Amino acid sequence: MDAGAIERSIESLGFELVTLERGGGRSRPLLRVRIDRPDSAPGRSSITVEDCARVSRALRDLLEADDDGGADWVLEVSSPGVERPLVRAADFDRFRGQRVRVRGYERLAGTAKQLEGTLLGLVEGRPEAFALDVDGDRVEILLEAVAAARLAYGWEVAAGRESD
Repeated sequence: MDAGAIERSIESLGFELVTLERGGGRSRPLLRVRIDRPDSAPGRSSITVEDCARVSRALRDLLEADDDGGADWVLEVSSPGVERPLVRAADFDRFRGQRVRVRGYERLAGTAKQLEGTLLGLVEGRPEAFALDVDGDRVEILLEAVAAARLAYGWEVAAGRESD
């Protein structure tokens, strides 16, 4: 299955592909897809169950049309969640001002392998790097050094609101 065809199908429905994972076995392959709206706000994905079902139907049709050997696909379509992964360079500008957690392949900006801070966006004139405010210190990180990055949801704050 062509990832580009999957992304185009999702975009044609008005959503964006956040992540695409393949797994499973030969006779029962797995396709796990996270979608979002291009204008979603941090921590508040507006993806509904109906949206996931709509995308799932479109992808099921695409998988069946592409299938050459009768594989029984397991298809999972969901929102990216409140701790949305940042996967494209544009995500590092789109979510500027938000708390993020970043894990590197090695130490990031000469400090630690994992950092949490406020996202300052892509570095001007250096689209291959983004800046992060970590406890008042500005650090610049190359995108290629990032193993994973995601929004850092304030679980403690959310729990406090629920107990009111």
